[in-house]
Amino acid sequence: MQRKKVFSLFVLLVLYGRMEVLHAQVLTLKDAVQTALTNYGSIKAKANYANASKESATQAKRDYLPNVNLSAQQDYGTVNGQFGPSYGLNGLGVASSGPTLSSQNSNAAFGGLYLANVNWDFFAFGRSKEKIKTAQAVVARDESDSRQEQFQQEVKVAAAYLNLLAAQRLTNSWQKNLVRADTFRFVVVTRVKNGLIPGVDSSLANAEVSSARIAYTKAKDFEQTQANQLAQLMGIPPQDFILDTLFVTRIPSALLDSASLQDHPLLKYYKSRINLSDEQAKYYHTLNFPSFSLFGVMQTRGSGFSSSYATDQTAYTKNYWDGIKPNRSNYLVGVGVTWNITTPLRVSHQVKSQRYISKGLQDEYDLVQQQLNAQLVLAGTRIKNALDNYREAPIQVNSASDAYLQRTVLYKNGLTNIVDVTQVSYTLNRAETDRDIAYANVWQALLLKAAASGNFSLFINEF
Repeated sequence: MQRKKVFSLFVLLVLYGRMEVLHAQVLTLKDAVQTALTNYGSIKAKANYANASKESATQAKRDYLPNVNLSAQQDYGTVNGQFGPSYGLNGLGVASSGPTLSSQNSNAAFGGLYLANVNWDFFAFGRSKEKIKTAQAVVARDESDSRQEQFQQEVKVAAAYLNLLAAQRLTNSWQKNLVRADTFRFVVVTRVKNGLIPGVDSSLANAEVSSARIAYTKAKDFEQTQANQLAQLMGIPPQDFILDTLFVTRIPSALLDSASLQDHPLLKYYKSRINLSDEQAKYYHTLNFPSFSLFGVMQTRGSGFSSSYATDQTAYTKNYWDGIKPNRSNYLVGVGVTWNITTPLRVSHQVKSQRYISKGLQDEYDLVQQQLNAQLVLAGTRIKNALDNYREAPIQVNSASDAYLQRTVLYKNGLTNIVDVTQVSYTLNRAETDRDIAYANVWQALLLKAAASGNFSLFINEF
């Protein structure tokens, strides 16, 4: 009687837990995917890389603008001059100008220099244009990378969701198996106490309950592992999830829809890498040619040294304002061309190297395309097999349930032994778990088809 109360309490707790589930918030597959796209670190990183590439493309466009430099300086120093050659290596030179005197002197005054400089490489055989195209190709590559990362994450989250759903259904099947084993043990123990069957039957029944409890615990452990995996992919802390189970027992309508690789995000990403490499080769080729520049300078100077200082070394002032006040101006405009004639010897090999890289990227593209085609074929096979198992699973469960009911009735009436009941219990439990797996495999097959074709809407639109 005490055991019956314990079992009744166990059933009430299970029912209460299910009532709590009904009132808790259900995580739908669409919500899981959207949460992952919002929170997952690699997706946010790829988006930032794409934004960085866009800024670099804008910079490449603005690099074509002319250089406009404004400069002003005010100095104090001597102006001793000397005939002789010099070179301002790395800017380490002093632009002092003055008369060539017979000896060094220390006369010093203030001076100022004010200038505006414009320099524009207005023509370089399409170099700036190709630089902009290369930057835009980087944007296209990074945006494609971001889209394919989102697609991969969608598929991963959907697979983890289905895995957790299957794990929860398997846990439920093992839980029912535990309830059956405990119920049957109660029957066995009662008959043993009444002397209707040998005592060894109660030992076997206890062993079956322990085995069922261990299997149930393992199922819960697997379920918790899958829940943890789903939480990681969603970018949220691990927790218990209540999933949508309404869809799993039906066949998706898009299961037999046609699919192709035309818009696969992964292929587009690999194609964008090829395009970027081709654009880089074109840009490197433009480095063979010279650059034509327009330049102009407007310069104004002030000096504390008088125009007669060459003959009269006392003709200067130490007054600051007199020294920095502009009193001489010059301008200069011109057109120039620069060309390092040895550049083609180096650039030709750089271009060849980049073209080999393009061929390598094309080979990778072809390999991925072959793999995706194989996955499409495999998806078709799995869909067929999953549908076959889906149709067989209910037959197996119904037959096993009838057999279990028959064996337990026979046992209660002393017409069979506990070994037969245990065997048919295994058969029923296997049928229930096969059914759960068969139902999940139908949706896993559709997800594989969506992943192989690159069309996630083929899967997500079913929800």
